[in-house]
Amino acid sequence: MSQASGHPARTPLAVLVAIMLAAGCSATVERPATPPSPPSPTPTAPSSPIRSAEGAGATAAENAKEGDPRWRLRGRGAEHEIEGFADRVSVLPGQAFRLYVSTTAARYTARAFRMGWYGGAGARQVWRASGLPGTRQAPPRTVAATGTVTAAHWRPGPEVDTTGWPEGSYLIRLDAATGGRRYVPLTVRSASTRGRLVVVNAVTTWQAYNGWGGRSLYRGPGGFGDRSRAVSFDRPYDASGARLFLDMERDAIELAERRGLPLAYLTSLDLDRDPRVLDGAGGLVSLGHDEYWSPGMRRTVETARDHGTNLAFLGANAVYWRVRLAATRLGPRRLVVCHKDAAEDPGTILWRATGRPESSLTGPMYDCFPSESAYVVRRPGNWIFKGTGVRRGTTFPGMVGVETDRVGAGVPRPMEVLSVSPVNCAGRATVAHSAYYTVPSGAAVFSSGTMRWVCAMRGARCGHGVTRRAGAFVRRATVNILRAFAAGPAARRHPARDNLEPLGLDGPPGR
Repeated sequence: MSQASGHPARTPLAVLVAIMLAAGCSATVERPATPPSPPSPTPTAPSSPIRSAEGAGATAAENAKEGDPRWRLRGRGAEHEIEGFADRVSVLPGQAFRLYVSTTAARYTARAFRMGWYGGAGARQVWRASGLPGTRQAPPRTVAATGTVTAAHWRPGPEVDTTGWPEGSYLIRLDAATGGRRYVPLTVRSASTRGRLVVVNAVTTWQAYNGWGGRSLYRGPGGFGDRSRAVSFDRPYDASGARLFLDMERDAIELAERRGLPLAYLTSLDLDRDPRVLDGAGGLVSLGHDEYWSPGMRRTVETARDHGTNLAFLGANAVYWRVRLAATRLGPRRLVVCHKDAAEDPGTILWRATGRPESSLTGPMYDCFPSESAYVVRRPGNWIFKGTGVRRGTTFPGMVGVETDRVGAGVPRPMEVLSVSPVNCAGRATVAHSAYYTVPSGAAVFSSGTMRWVCAMRGARCGHGVTRRAGAFVRRATVNILRAFAAGPAARRHPARDNLEPLGLDGPPGR
């Protein structure tokens, strides 16, 4: 979500309101009985992606195990009753990480849940440590120069060994003996993505919106002008501890795991860390809100696309702010720097202000906040909509919001606009587009153009007037996309059929 001149007016508080509508004692430790299959070796060079039967089998086998619906929080308790963070955002299977926990309780329990389908349970518990001694940690500190809130000075808690944990997105649930509960998110990343569909947890964006300690990249005690210029992973997340993961990502992950697709897992930090991490990947999935991108992240993804890796952007306002990653005392890439002001730092501003608009990667680009509109199908015959039963003009109320994208000049071609949804953007008439384009490498790129795409998978539970029928439509369309993208360069089977000219969107090509 933006905070910049030249775009619809908004306040940081409005943005936050809109997005929230998402020692001396031994512990008892439980571990899974059977470890997962070892990861595939890391490729040495880019090549045409192939479907990984082993990866698909691993997803199906994992989700055939018994799940545990008790992963959900049943009340968070009092503020600061318990909260924590991990000293690693992602680890390889078998690597350890350390928890930093603050609680007013004398004892607490930590449980690790792998998120997936599991017959509808939504998660499986893979580890538990009970009887851990509770400590009320020191208050957070703020770095005056950047407004960065940190809890790196907290005393370290237990070290957790992930041996036997399958790759995936995890929530570590902290349960205070007094009843309070919070999550700590963690990704057990894949050593190889070859032949797999890569799910990316958008942790740089999670951290940008994290208001724990009273500051985020959007506001501080004095409002937007008093915001942080850099935000640290060395602190808990606000609210439940996993707000943006639960609101913007979990439903798509559950859907992909339910379908047994060959999945790999990374975070946005891993895209920056290893420029070859996507070598041979079938596709990459950017979830509901993936706004903050470093140059390294963008280079990795663009290179992968140009070597045949498909891209799915299941949200809006992606690749919007250009950030820089820096180290903290707890490790590399644990600080997200974004001043949002060229006078302060010309390197951490809007991507489009650098001459590299997000549209050269995503296709449609950010246009509107706030939006509350219906999704209107334009291209019902496109393969993405197969089996959904839609016709031209089919409308799904509430599906377009709270931020939206549209196709502008200079986008990659050929591009096929799949939906044209009229939008009232705080009094400004505009439209939102879902779109699909293909490139010479054979890669295909889909962008939903609405931040509510993943939420709509929940049907009426999404709110905003989204219906059960819309949920069925989005789930089927998403499965069509993910299956095709997992199988390798989708343009070879599904070339984009450019329709920008009859829509009045024709202009000079962006590539």
